[in-house]
Amino acid sequence: MSALKLTQIGNSVGVILPKEVLSRLKLEKGDTLFMSEAANGFMLSTYDPEFEAQMTAARLVMKKRRAVLHELAK
Repeated sequence: MSALKLTQIGNSVGVILPKEVLSRLKLEKGDTLFMSEAANGFMLSTYDPEFEAQMTAARLVMKKRRAVLHELAK
């Protein structure tokens, strides 16, 4: 466990993530990090559940309409 320091950023307050954390999460400046509430606090993740739901729907359409997509790719 590491302690994170809160710092003033304009009119907001931000958290500075150590380089090791950024490296392990494969994050760079400008990337998006998602926060969700967990049973014992909050969880930070690069996983976006909304995007995953959209990709699941897209995969179903692509599987169902494979022949159409194949023809469009010609």
